[in-house]
Amino acid sequence: MKVLIVLTSHDQLGNTGHKTGFWLEEFAAPYYVFKDAGATITLASPKGGQPPLDPKSDEPDFQTAATERFKADIVSQALLEHTHKLSEIEAENYDAVFYPGGHGPLWDLAEDQKSITLIEEMYNTGKLVGAVCHAPGVFRHTKAANGDPLVKGKRVTGFTNSEEAAVQLTDIVPFLVEDMLLANGGQYSKGQDWMPFAQIDGHLITGQNPASSELVAHEMLKMLQTK
Repeated sequence: MKVLIVLTSHDQLGNTGHKTGFWLEEFAAPYYVFKDAGATITLASPKGGQPPLDPKSDEPDFQTAATERFKADIVSQALLEHTHKLSEIEAENYDAVFYPGGHGPLWDLAEDQKSITLIEEMYNTGKLVGAVCHAPGVFRHTKAANGDPLVKGKRVTGFTNSEEAAVQLTDIVPFLVEDMLLANGGQYSKGQDWMPFAQIDGHLITGQNPASSELVAHEMLKMLQTK
């Protein structure tokens, strides 16, 4: 099992002067689900090197067993410090790609042509594509083989408008994940705010929020193990 995890390189939360990046739990929990199952994991980001961590995700309230494990895991920290440049990644070398959220991907990965092409190539060749929380924003411009939006007609989820309102960033983000998925023809659904919820449509798996990251990874793993 060869799993690619793609992280954001974007660290500015709009024009607020605050920092953003990737959300620690959404990276750490899936990372260990894949790692503990024996998968070979490659980490990539648009700029390569150390991706920016959303400082809020490092606060005590948001720590989990997976984040604590990561903070004690020097080997995995070193891997994260040296992510590959996305431009060097070839879809044919991986069985699955997973995108952790945090607000960062809304600015860079949603618009990154290499990321768009990577998702299209992986999806259109039957490989697993997973994204959680804000990361389903990466499907903003992706197309299916027939030229339709990739999510059109597919069961999907992602960070809800009400969750975005709760963190008071509705007017800061470049677009709302829920609105975009609906506009692209996705069959969007959601669970209770802040509770685990995932949608599976063939080899496309999406999760609603940080609490859904481990759920999405386990669903991806089940599919990988039966391939």
